[in-house]
Order: sequence, then structure tokens, then C-alpha cells
Amino acid sequence: MKKVEIVEVGLRDGLQNEKEFVPMPFRTQMAERLADAGVTRLEVGAFVRPEKIPQMAGSKEIVLSLLRKQQQEKFPAHTAVTALVPNEIGMQEALSTGLKEIAIFASSTESFSKANINCSIEESFERFVPVMEMAKRNKVKVRGYLSVCFGCPYEGSVDPKKVVQLAKRLIKLGCYEVSMGDTIGGGSGSSEDSFHGFKASDSCEKIGRTFSRHSRNCSCKYFNGLSIGNKSIRYEPGWIGRMSLCSRKCRKRCNRRCCLYVSWDECRHGAESVEVH
Repeated sequence: MKKVEIVEVGLRDGLQNEKEFVPMPFRTQMAERLADAGVTRLEVGAFVRPEKIPQMAGSKEIVLSLLRKQQQEKFPAHTAVTALVPNEIGMQEALSTGLKEIAIFASSTESFSKANINCSIEESFERFVPVMEMAKRNKVKVRGYLSVCFGCPYEGSVDPKKVVQLAKRLIKLGCYEVSMGDTIGGGSGSSEDSFHGFKASDSCEKIGRTFSRHSRNCSCKYFNGLSIGNKSIRYEPGWIGRMSLCSRKCRKRCNRRCCLYVSWDECRHGAESVEVH
């Protein structure tokens, strides 16, 4: 069975747009349960100004709590804890926690960049320079995000050549991996085939917004040699997961189609919706 490596971003991407603030103890518990389910890469928050994104308030405390529990062997050592960092100030906060991996983010279009982070694409890369310098000095790994790679809500279609150019620029800057994001769910097999010019070893692609699209798009990602996908669980009770997550222990005691990895056959033929629990 071929496997896809999951980067769970629900505690950041899944919660940052919630209308109500999700308490820190609940977010910490979510992280612990996801780690117990087998998640090995867990993005737990963002070092941003609380007045800008109130839902991410307390990210530093959550990171400190999880890293402390990891040292006490109360949190799985195999789970890498990461967080999003927008600028030099955020990086200083991240370094104070002892994090060994962070993420930076850019946009594939000027309109989305200005709407999302209030600066041009070039200005966003200028912000990355001190962040990357600090990361290199402190031996911190950096993962890059590129949003709206398959379609922009403001500009429509996006030139794949521009996406590849920006992704390579992030790699050259020092990112060990780039997530090419299907931000608005416009990706398909034909659109993703346009990225053949980018080495699979240098990138991962954020899988589509609905589970049915996940199933179809997983197959073309596998076919193109890509094997890493972001996943975001949702806060609402009873939400059907975009990608399946379950511990082996759970698989043995229940009949639900739960698994840590999506198999090639499920991707190729279209998996049924799988519940995250």
C-alpha cells in the first residue's frame, strides 16, 4: 500500500476563521488526541497579533505546554509540533518556545496577498529574509506555504508557471518543503498535472477542500510522485473528516473505515467519507 504523509493543520487553519474563540485547554486536548491517533506532523497555532486573528491567541502557551509534555514523555515523541510565523516578531516568539520547525506563507496572486496579509508578494518575501536568517542560526526547519495555486477568488485562474516560480523561490530561500495550496477548492487532476516542472521531492500539495475531491486528487498526486498532504479537521461536532485518522487500536475494535493513511485503491476508485473520531 502506498501512503500519503499527513500534515495536520486543523488547530491553525481549521480554527483561525471560527467566529467563537476555542479555549486553549480544548485546543491542547485536540492536539493530544490527534497525536494519539498517529499524527506525526502537527501545526498547532500561529504567532500572530491577537487583535488581528483572535482565534490564534494562546498559541505560544499551547506550544510550550505540548513541548513540556513531550519532554516529560506525556506527549508522543514522534509528533513534530510546528506553528505558523508571519514575520520577524513572530519568529522571536516562536524561538522563545524552543520550536524546531515553523512555517511561512505567501500567495500566488497579488490580490490575494494584499487581502490576506496586507502586502504584495515581493513585500512578503522581504519579510521572510530575517525569519529565514533567524531559523538558520537556530537550526529551525522552515516549511513554506503557497496559497491559491489552483485558482484565486479575486483573479480567477492562476498561471502554473508563476506558482512553480514562487515555489522554487521559497525552496531557494531555505524552505525544505513547499505546500502548494488549493485554497478555494478549485484543483483537479488536469490542473495539478500542470506542475510537472516542480520536483516532487521539493513540494507537497494541499489536498482539496471536500472529501470527494480529496479522493480524486490523491490519485493524481500519487501519480505525479507527491506523497504529502495537509489535512484540517473541523471543530464542529460530527464533522466528517477530509482525511481519515484513527489509531490501530481503534481499527481493531470498530468497523468504521478509519485509517491513518489513505490507500492507493481508495484514492484511485474514490473512497467513501470517513469519520474522524
